Amino acid sequence: MIPSPVMQTERREIDKSRPSTAAHLRQIGFIPLLAVFYGYTAGGPFGYEVIFKSAGPGMAFLFLAIVPFFWCVPISLASAELNSMLPVQGGFYRWSRAAFGDFWGFQCGWWNWSGTFLLNALYGVMAMDYVADYVPWVHGYAKWAGACLVLCLIAYLNARGIQVAGWIGVALLVAILIPVVWLCIVSMFHLNYNPLVPLVPPGKSFGSVFGVGLALAMWNYAGYEQLSSVTGEMKEPQRDLVRVLTWNTPMVILTYIVPPLLALSVLGNWRDWEMGYIVTASRLVGGEALGAAMLIASLIGVLSLSNSTILYTTRIPATMAEDGYLPAWLGKLSRFGTPTRAIAISTVVYCILAKYRVEDLVNIYIWTRIATSLLTVFAAWRMRAKAPNAPRRFRIPGGMSGILYIVIFPALLCAVKVYYSEPFVLRWAPWLLATGPVAYVVLRWGFRMRPVPEPRVASE
Repeated sequence: MIPSPVMQTERREIDKSRPSTAAHLRQIGFIPLLAVFYGYTAGGPFGYEVIFKSAGPGMAFLFLAIVPFFWCVPISLASAELNSMLPVQGGFYRWSRAAFGDFWGFQCGWWNWSGTFLLNALYGVMAMDYVADYVPWVHGYAKWAGACLVLCLIAYLNARGIQVAGWIGVALLVAILIPVVWLCIVSMFHLNYNPLVPLVPPGKSFGSVFGVGLALAMWNYAGYEQLSSVTGEMKEPQRDLVRVLTWNTPMVILTYIVPPLLALSVLGNWRDWEMGYIVTASRLVGGEALGAAMLIASLIGVLSLSNSTILYTTRIPATMAEDGYLPAWLGKLSRFGTPTRAIAISTVVYCILAKYRVEDLVNIYIWTRIATSLLTVFAAWRMRAKAPNAPRRFRIPGGMSGILYIVIFPALLCAVKVYYSEPFVLRWAPWLLATGPVAYVVLRWGFRMRPVPEPRVASE
């Protein structure tokens, strides 16, 4: 089909909105992109095992099976359409800016960057938690030093370029899946219990465990818009982003459901499941060899999560600096095509926070993830009205019904999550969100930062 003059004009306008540094970015293809994104959204069946004890096995598997269709699938569809129209580095942050203007664009980028300080600090601590189970003297300052070493090593490898980070992601994915598949195969020969019973823990009401289960499920399926932050580093962004989202979503759902489902079918001990229990379950199901292999896989899974988190989240402040929201030196690229200064500053903050108990703070972090994810789906809705004739290689199916699906269900899910938040979270999470407007005022008028014109399409 020959593009119309209007479509050609709109496409030229979109091209003008691409970052000027795009020519200096290194690029990777589908396989490493998929491996890195899987590492970010799952990293293996690790770190969420407490959901079975807290919510009950039946409720836990119900959440793990249903939540994706109301949370990460709508976000994936919104990201795919927006990327097909505006395939720009910084992805969801620049889409929010194009849809809603400078203020909300800044909030999206700031909340994403600041919130993930808590998240990646946790990954350093988690790595040492797994080690401490086998090396008792790893605690206190030794544990902190180990967490900092892990975070700095992953940051250094990220600074060497997305190609390095991408193929590291492939190697980590293979290393994770080998013991996971091993556990599944062994479990299938020793099934003894119904893993879906009871629905909720005895003595607890449905409502009392609903919020805990939903929060953990939303955390596990969060962040699907993050893939777009490296759009400029994809060889074929308009094709590869859709392919990665299409493959990754079922991979993650199966990862979260199948291994614990089979392990619980063998053991039936859902009351014992805590953070990291999949390692113990593997040892009980398949012996010391499988337990050791799963321990190594769990450590690799944490490294994979940290590797992917540093990759995706540090592109946002670099892009914001390029747009004039943050000091220009923060967005300067190295000879490897990476924002090494944004990576370095982020890693310093990760290491500082890794000294403290950050597990509870992750429940605060989820509010920033909710905010950025909602801005992404609302941007898809807004751009349908703001630029209806812009060329889109992918459109959310179902017409207006499809748009309502990707907006209403995530919004309802987020409202329920906020309603069921713990008192600690309700007290402090709004303060984290409030840093966005404060930072905007300080940087815009205190430091005289002047953003460059936002991405535009001709039909605006």
